[in-house]
Amino acid sequence: MDTEVYLVDIKKDENKTLKLSNPINISNNEGYDSQPYFYDENTIIFSSERDGYPDIRKYHLDSQQAFFINSTKLGGEYSPQRIPNSNDVSAVRLDSDGKQAIYKYDYVSGENTMLIKDFVVAYPTWYNKSTLISSVIINDSLHLYKSDVKKGKNYFITKQTGRSIHKIPNSKLISFTKRVGKSWQVWSLNPNSLKTEKIVNIDNSQDVCWLPNGILLIASGNRLLQFNPKKDTTPTLFHEFKNKIDNISRITVNNNGTKLAMVAEKSPETLAQEQLDAYNNRDIEAFLKPFANDVKIYTFPNTLDYIGKDEMRKRYGTKFKEVTDLNALVTSRVVKGNIVIDEELVTANGHKFTAVAIYEMNNGKITSVRFIR
Repeated sequence: MDTEVYLVDIKKDENKTLKLSNPINISNNEGYDSQPYFYDENTIIFSSERDGYPDIRKYHLDSQQAFFINSTKLGGEYSPQRIPNSNDVSAVRLDSDGKQAIYKYDYVSGENTMLIKDFVVAYPTWYNKSTLISSVIINDSLHLYKSDVKKGKNYFITKQTGRSIHKIPNSKLISFTKRVGKSWQVWSLNPNSLKTEKIVNIDNSQDVCWLPNGILLIASGNRLLQFNPKKDTTPTLFHEFKNKIDNISRITVNNNGTKLAMVAEKSPETLAQEQLDAYNNRDIEAFLKPFANDVKIYTFPNTLDYIGKDEMRKRYGTKFKEVTDLNALVTSRVVKGNIVIDEELVTANGHKFTAVAIYEMNNGKITSVRFIR
């Protein structure tokens, strides 16, 4: 999966209505980048892939620079978060042998120690320095638990929970997502009494967060929805990203409500345009980047020509070197869901011809192309 972490400004307009603007890609990294968390007002930590495994990366808002704080050779870190009243970071580590547990990492050195033994934490949130609320893997499902890290005690709360667990502003409550039937709901939890209460249905969405004013934000495709538990009955549109951003997930807001961090895939139209621009520039590395490693190339409708970026490199690498007038101009484009259909006027070796390319995208990559020549 190729995902990126974006940072977005939150500001009030002249009517004192909150607006989002200026989304910036702060990860700019091939592969998996996800699970951002505001370590403080100037620093975001997130899980970022390198050498095949995700490590913990920190991004400084002032300098706009990113650095890794650890290096785990035979495993990867997920869901990094700052431990309350501490400079240290916690993260879920998945080792190459399948072992999964939550660890504490020194923020400077990256040295780590296991926090909870024999308990497969998947998605955690700290309530205080010693109390962890998390979705835990039990058999083939997720169960919500409260863990007293100091005493080593775990308390079961409910089943069929999800990955989005957050503190509710101006309260002593935690919110969590729970699957009921085929849809998702947001519930509240009192960590002291373990009492739970339903807040709202969010249908197929799985990722939420809270603004400081108590408004719940819900990720849904290329949109963010909003829900005010005090007065709303159903979620309504908060913001729609109409250009480069698609399939938003893992959203979070800083404490003063001026920045939102989110994970998203590049939109299908953006991926199609990126490979086209690289094609016209005869840049083989930039051209290959939007494609999945096992991309399938067809002659329409279903005649398979070849599979994989390695074969694509051979074919297009030679073409880029030898055909000096190579160019493709989009004369018509249709975007429908994860499909982009381009009608193109192609120039090669002094000849012009019309072609149609049908691109299919999944998980932020072009997974198949069908050509009509």
